[in-house]
Amino acid sequence: MSSSTRSIAPALLPTRPSLLLAGTVLCVAILLSHDFVAPARHQDDEVVRVSADLVVLNVTVTDAAGKYVHRVPRSVFTVFEDESEQKIATFSAEETPFAVALLLDSSGSMEGRISLARAAAINFLDGMRADDVAAIYNFDTKVEQLQDFSPGRDLPPIAYDVKAKGWTVLNDAIVRASLDLSQRPEKRRAIVVLSDGADTRSRASSDKALASALAANATIYTVDMSPTDASAVQKQASAGALRNFAAKSGGRFVATPGGKSLSEAFAGIVGELRNQYTIGYQPTNRAHDGRWRAVEVRVARPSLNARTRRGYRAPK
Repeated sequence: MSSSTRSIAPALLPTRPSLLLAGTVLCVAILLSHDFVAPARHQDDEVVRVSADLVVLNVTVTDAAGKYVHRVPRSVFTVFEDESEQKIATFSAEETPFAVALLLDSSGSMEGRISLARAAAINFLDGMRADDVAAIYNFDTKVEQLQDFSPGRDLPPIAYDVKAKGWTVLNDAIVRASLDLSQRPEKRRAIVVLSDGADTRSRASSDKALASALAANATIYTVDMSPTDASAVQKQASAGALRNFAAKSGGRFVATPGGKSLSEAFAGIVGELRNQYTIGYQPTNRAHDGRWRAVEVRVARPSLNARTRRGYRAPK
């Protein structure tokens, strides 16, 4: 890669559900090397296989200061699959509404911080615009949808009755949110997780959860709600899982759970979701071999960086 070109190679992971997006099929499942110790592969972990007729990527472009960059022309983008350049078939840069699934951790480990999580959720909802929609979920030993997708800007009353209890099924919550998002008409989709990141009882593996989100074309944004007095080991464990989901789906990890920095981070996420570039291409490799295809987006401007998902698994 030339010195004048920055790249972001999407991150990978293997996992499960396969979902179709309105005729134009987006394919994504992920096989990834983890920054933390990966759980043992479950026997029911399947590779997500979708038609590779069209691969769709939502791409975020930022400058050296991390600010979102508008009006980047199609001509400066290049897409590579397994290091082979691909022809861009579709390109869109318009501002569009988004659908978001907001996941609130209500497990026992969140005791004393449920109110903070609710406040953070309201903070995020306040930043959404009139045509954006959000669904609210909480998860502990099970996953519950507290509110279906709605343009409302407040938490439903039931959210204020939620108490910290039980285990943490973070992976299962991401799978559930991904399945619901896959039914939405919006092109831009996201999962925002407010959690201490310590999954303790999910049936789904982290691989399966990530692949579910990618198959639904959903970007994961995570907010670390671990206590400020947690040990370094605890913080590393919780942040590791949350960072992994964000990095490998093309999202963002937020370490500070309150104050001005959180408001700014949420404002950035909202702006990012509404202003991403959507790029589609038809892979030159048409083999139905079930193999992982690494995807990379490059921007031919030295001051800019691109961020997107890291690949997909071909059909078999």
